[in-house]
Amino acid sequence: MIVHRQESKAMRAIVVTALSLVALAGCKARGMPMDAARLREFATQYTATWCSQDAASVAAFFAEGGSLKINDGNPSVGRTAITAAAQGFMTAFPDMVVTMDGVGLDEEHAVYRWTLSGTNTGPGGTGQVVRISGYEEWTIGEDGLIVESKGHFDEADYQRQLNAGFGGS
Repeated sequence: MIVHRQESKAMRAIVVTALSLVALAGCKARGMPMDAARLREFATQYTATWCSQDAASVAAFFAEGGSLKINDGNPSVGRTAITAAAQGFMTAFPDMVVTMDGVGLDEEHAVYRWTLSGTNTGPGGTGQVVRISGYEEWTIGEDGLIVESKGHFDEADYQRQLNAGFGGS
């Protein structure tokens, strides 16, 4: 019961934040005033969910038909697919910590910058410490949720770190 109540509080906080972001509708900078404080709060809570080991909480930041694309991979479309994508990282890095390096607006999107740190000790893991930075370009819908996220990080460096560890050759 206590766990369920805590999960309900977390989900309620996510929904309240998302609904308060209606002012970010579309998250297009073209002539639309943005509320930087609300965007920062949204990104801060999004970061916390990545550290929670609760992949469904990450997916709750996305619209029902939202998508998450990582580098040149196929997009994960819908909350079920986004949950699976997030779970993949959470399983591979049980001690994963994501930090927000910044959030702001470019001409077309909100840009969320992050760093992921963790030890690849999940099933079939290498046991290596990984530290990789990247960014996501977000399009936010009228409901204040992410409609589209295009994620970017250095895949070659990530693969190198999986084999040799952060700072390894």
